Amino acid sequence: MNASPAPIVVKIGGSMAEDRASLVQLAADLASLHRSGSRIALVHGGGKDINRNLKWLDQEPRFVDGLRYTDSTAMDMVEMTLSGRVNKMLVKLLIAAGASACGVSGVDAGLMRATPLREDGQLGQVGSVTEVDSTLLDSLWLGGFLPVISPVSLGPDGESWNVNADDAAAALASRLRARALVYISDVPGVLEDGVRIPRLDEEGVEDLVARGIAKGGMIPKLRGCVQTLRAGVASVSVAGWSGPGSLEGILSGTSGTLLAL
Repeated sequence: MNASPAPIVVKIGGSMAEDRASLVQLAADLASLHRSGSRIALVHGGGKDINRNLKWLDQEPRFVDGLRYTDSTAMDMVEMTLSGRVNKMLVKLLIAAGASACGVSGVDAGLMRATPLREDGQLGQVGSVTEVDSTLLDSLWLGGFLPVISPVSLGPDGESWNVNADDAAAALASRLRARALVYISDVPGVLEDGVRIPRLDEEGVEDLVARGIAKGGMIPKLRGCVQTLRAGVASVSVAGWSGPGSLEGILSGTSGTLLAL
């Protein structure tokens, strides 16, 4: 029997997650890839939805060093938003596109377990994924399903914890030794003087840092991509969405920026 192909992990964020027309196109691309026999996992965030819903509770989003503070009340809203509304919206779009999608979170079957992101407790229930159990995903793929994954994970106290969706996608891809991890957001790729860089390796990333092209939050993001590659993921892509068929272009490296060792 032939071994199953290594999975593809796709993470969506930024304005892409707010643009229904683009999400419908993405669902069609994912459904087509799913029908071809590829094992796909879609990971999502939903920060803007969380902020809107917190306002219903008369709560203002609170950030510490640029990271969302999550107390127990906010965590309830985070889980309802991510594992509920956003997750099921994506599942419905995928089903409409012809994919047998199934929504889960990091909590289900202990898929992802997290420890506090900061030891000083200043972020509340915000965690970093330290353990991934792929048993649930393997079962879903075996049954022909496409998992849609909320990053809400199990914390050290057995409660739900808030995890950054980029970090959750990287942890999943690393554990699965995915053949591709794709980040789809607002940017068309890694840019230099406004021009897309088609391909990067570790040396190229450090060159961008040394020359000041990569700065601020882009530095840990790119270095995080390199760490993911070192963990056994074949390629990592950073890309925007440009219409129907975009996913094929991103995976082939003809759009976005493809990082590989």
